[in-house]
Amino acid sequence: MEANSVLTYIQSHGYIVLFLSLFFGIVGIPAPEESLLFFVGIFISHAQLHLFKSLFFAISGATIGMVVTYVAGYTFGSPLLFKYGHYIGFHRRRYRYVYRHFRKRAFLLIPFGYFVPGIRQLSPYMAGVVRFPFLPFLFLSFLGASFWICLFIFVGKFLGERIHIPLHVLPWITLLFFSLFFIALYVKNRKQK
Repeated sequence: MEANSVLTYIQSHGYIVLFLSLFFGIVGIPAPEESLLFFVGIFISHAQLHLFKSLFFAISGATIGMVVTYVAGYTFGSPLLFKYGHYIGFHRRRYRYVYRHFRKRAFLLIPFGYFVPGIRQLSPYMAGVVRFPFLPFLFLSFLGASFWICLFIFVGKFLGERIHIPLHVLPWITLLFFSLFFIALYVKNRKQK
């Protein structure tokens, strides 16, 4: 789905689209979540969305996405990564490296992994694979989601209040960011081959 469509849906259907966008972004469907959150902040500054409802639905979507991915990692574990990991550039050698380092640094990777696309999707799965305790995982996921989401929404709100950005231009700006995101992914994949 195009980012342009996501913003249009958020304007008309609001919070449930925000929840689903963050949920699916964490589960593994690539999307520029940061720019979406930034634009939600701009919508809030223009009184198109409510701040606390936006925060609630965004944090809930991200946290529940983390839990679902954790359960998938806990349930399906390494075999799923070995079978389908090559589609995302994840091979056995990389698995051993990630597994070893994740066990040591899980307390940092879970909350701060939100800020790195790819790590954001992989860290809950690896937490399930290495059998990281669920309650600390849930707490760290919630903490990381809250900080990550609040940061981008408040930056968008702050700039939206100080710089006049017409709302009809936002979908085009989002489309630009979305395109740049996929161009960067394409360039990165070409360099790895």
